[in-house]
Amino acid sequence: MRVDFNQMQEMTLPCPHQGTGQMSLRAYVGQGEKLVSCTIHPGGSIGLHSHPSSDDLHFVLMGTGVAICDGEEELLEPGVCHICKKGSAHSIQNTGPGDLVLLTVEVGPEE
Repeated sequence: MRVDFNQMQEMTLPCPHQGTGQMSLRAYVGQGEKLVSCTIHPGGSIGLHSHPSSDDLHFVLMGTGVAICDGEEELLEPGVCHICKKGSAHSIQNTGPGDLVLLTVEVGPEE
């Protein structure tokens, strides 16, 4: 199956989970899986939230940031994958001067 993010409408919205700033995204939601091309704009953050029924993987394509997962801080930079395992809680913050671009894969029941 081919998923073409170029054919999807990009949405810009406030960062979720009581985060700060804005993010832009394009999303594919299938049967038990979700793929998201996500850009957290400078100064933006996704607030602390949990994933009770799925693993959440964030592959960094561009930019720098910090993920905090179960209280542990992880530096994010291109080529790094942050994984929030099922049952864990995390937040993601763009700490760089430019956009933080992520490819997010969520596998498990929709939350």
